[in-house]
Amino acid sequence: MSIHDTIGDALTVVRNGIRARKNAVEIPFSGKILNVMRLLKDEGYIENVRKVDVKGKNYSKIKVVLKYDETKTPAIDGLRRISRPGLRVYTSVESMPQVLNGLGVAVISTQKGMMSDKKARSLQVGGEVICYVW
Repeated sequence: MSIHDTIGDALTVVRNGIRARKNAVEIPFSGKILNVMRLLKDEGYIENVRKVDVKGKNYSKIKVVLKYDETKTPAIDGLRRISRPGLRVYTSVESMPQVLNGLGVAVISTQKGMMSDKKARSLQVGGEVICYVW
């Protein structure tokens, strides 16, 4: 794992967990990652997310329970990291991206916190485009 792009690494762990049909995955703890995963939970893409302290160690992990329907089809079809350490991508309210014409969600980091593109549009704030989820 890389140490420079923790959000990108977390999205890769989730993507690989879905491809392997795992029930849950664990990600190293970061406040930003926890906010992104909570947003995905609120949008209905993952089942549950919680912070877990590792026994006997001085660090924490994030446990993400992945969401599937009755036929084991994952709720997430795709994840794509947009803004990265080498190329930050920012957007204004006027040029806010729509993922699959509104069927997906863009995660935006604004001055008012991490939120979906729909909520950022309603609050009239722009920010950094973290990732697309569909």
